[in-house]
Amino acid sequence: MHKKISDAVAAQAFHRLVKHLQHRKDVQNIDLMGHSGFCRNCLADWILEADNECGGAMDKEQARAIIHGMPQQEWKEKYQSPASDEQLARMQESIAKNA
Repeated sequence: MHKKISDAVAAQAFHRLVKHLQHRKDVQNIDLMGHSGFCRNCLADWILEADNECGGAMDKEQARAIIHGMPQQEWKEKYQSPASDEQLARMQESIAKNA
């Protein structure tokens, strides 16, 4: 059974997801991509698309700062480590499933 989620419930769950991703800085975007097919950057891109569709003027950097809790470049410098060949391969396999 598919039940429609109200906008209020969806918004609350979304805010919890963003808070969780901001808290779990130890989880690399490459690992999120490899296991779930999306990462913080994808979520920010979805925010940007939705904002633009609703007539907003948000840009990519603003959307990514919302999700990362800081400018993306600052987040990358503080928390992102280089991706291994295994992580990259797992990510490519996962992305293929999104098509």
